[in-house]
Amino acid sequence: MDKHRFVIYQLLPRLFGNSNNINVSNGNIDQNGCGKFSDVSKEALTSIAGLGATHVWYTGVIEHATCSDFSKYGIASDSPDVVKGQAGSPYAIKDYYDVAPDLAVEVNNRMAEFENLIARTHAADLKVIIDFVPNHVARNYTSDAAPKGIEPFGKKDNKKVSFAKDNNYYYLPGTTFKSPLQITNIKPWKESPARATGNDCFSPAPSVNDWYETVKLNYGMDYQGGTHADFEPEPDTWRKMLDIVLYWSQKGVDGFRCDMAGMVPVEFWRWMIGEVRAKFPEKLFIAEIYEAERYEDYIFKAGFDFLYDKVVLYDTLRNVMEGKAPASELTDCWQKTDGLHHFLLYFLENHDEQRLSSDFFMANGHKAIPGMVVAATMFNNPLLIYFGQELGERGMDEEGFSGRDGRTTIFDYWSIDLIQKWRSNGDWTGTELPKAAADLRSFYQKLLTIIHQKPAFYKGRFYDLMWVNRHEFFCHDKIYAFMRYEGGHCFLILANFSDKQQSFKLKIPLDAMDTCGMKNELFYNGIDLLGFNRPLQFPAAVASNGGLGGRLEPYTASIYELKGHVLD
Repeated sequence: MDKHRFVIYQLLPRLFGNSNNINVSNGNIDQNGCGKFSDVSKEALTSIAGLGATHVWYTGVIEHATCSDFSKYGIASDSPDVVKGQAGSPYAIKDYYDVAPDLAVEVNNRMAEFENLIARTHAADLKVIIDFVPNHVARNYTSDAAPKGIEPFGKKDNKKVSFAKDNNYYYLPGTTFKSPLQITNIKPWKESPARATGNDCFSPAPSVNDWYETVKLNYGMDYQGGTHADFEPEPDTWRKMLDIVLYWSQKGVDGFRCDMAGMVPVEFWRWMIGEVRAKFPEKLFIAEIYEAERYEDYIFKAGFDFLYDKVVLYDTLRNVMEGKAPASELTDCWQKTDGLHHFLLYFLENHDEQRLSSDFFMANGHKAIPGMVVAATMFNNPLLIYFGQELGERGMDEEGFSGRDGRTTIFDYWSIDLIQKWRSNGDWTGTELPKAAADLRSFYQKLLTIIHQKPAFYKGRFYDLMWVNRHEFFCHDKIYAFMRYEGGHCFLILANFSDKQQSFKLKIPLDAMDTCGMKNELFYNGIDLLGFNRPLQFPAAVASNGGLGGRLEPYTASIYELKGHVLD
């Protein structure tokens, strides 16, 4: 299949490859097992590519703090006082120059095993994305794998002052750090003076809701001194971070999902991305950012390729899917980011958000079909699929630190039943999947095939039909309608967010017909490429006046490929 849209498939190797089918809440690695780099096999990658993915985002690759003890391999052990869960958070980085030892079959060979995964991924015609976590590190950051000449974080810091431009950390002189979870007396964490916590908490006693297991990095911003900035010449942390990104780039990593990029100055990103692209012009940078008013800065000033769009598209679409907002609000949604759509990464699931099939969201992945179709077909931008989303994974296990919160844990050792069934004894054909999961995956594959193969969805234009359909015969609270077009080929997309069948009369104004290349004198047929709803047949003149009639089944969406012809 030729692929023209970026489709990123996110997975945690720790969970993805775990074949252990006995899970104990708060279980350690010996009890619950752990997936390995090698479990992301050629067959698994072929299946992911066959779904329609173009990139794989491997989450939790870089070594992070953990309760598992790898000290016999020369790796410093961590205090449970500053580790979340038995496995630890993938975002509490312990060594920027190493990979997580629990993901390796042979711990001493762990980097080679990851390099082999990169090679397998590329052989499957997929690109590799990993997390770059620049805002904070684990409290026990201890690099034992940094190349010769790389200076450790904090080595030359002046710990007697709260801020100095070339300090790597922020200090709280005269204080001692106190963890909100003192859970062990065997290896209590000691830190004096205390350092600021990763979520900009400048207290020696962060709360359990703070990122207490992490330490904030200093990019030349004095947050306690009126947010004074000193960027000339480049602060020491800038240069250290550039070395890290270049290190992974040289290993063949194709792109970086930059964690909490909005908490790091735009000036750093502009400098660092420019330096990297001078050597690796094709490197991809994706920013996690949650303030829509800063989108333009991170695109046009910082130089990111793509940004998360949670606070506009995701939040609005979720409200519509849950019946908390009318479908017509999606018009206001896309207008808020008009002109930026090409740069926005759309998603309905990732490791931070609740699963579509969880009891906290739609309770059933099939009910999310209209939302998924809208997210995939509105514009030409990238799309993110979170592993198991396409199977209807519910995220309703009580894994341990994560709790039963509708998310798949990133903190615990665990296995996922539907992923194991998809594995099907290692061939990843999904023959053991329940019918509902297999059907849902088939839908995702069909949808992604359409957006890759039909030019209207990877280089075409968008026309919103909601403005002309605010009448009594069209339920704009529950139905969203728009068109995509390119080179004379026209598609009508209708999404029914209701749990009931919806009858409608849809007007396609002459302006839309002229713009999309439809002709008022022709008769049009429309086949639903997704196969959920009946074909449409209508004279264009009727559509532009009274409106074409049809019905949409509950929780479905249709992509109608419109073909015009002269009536006999």
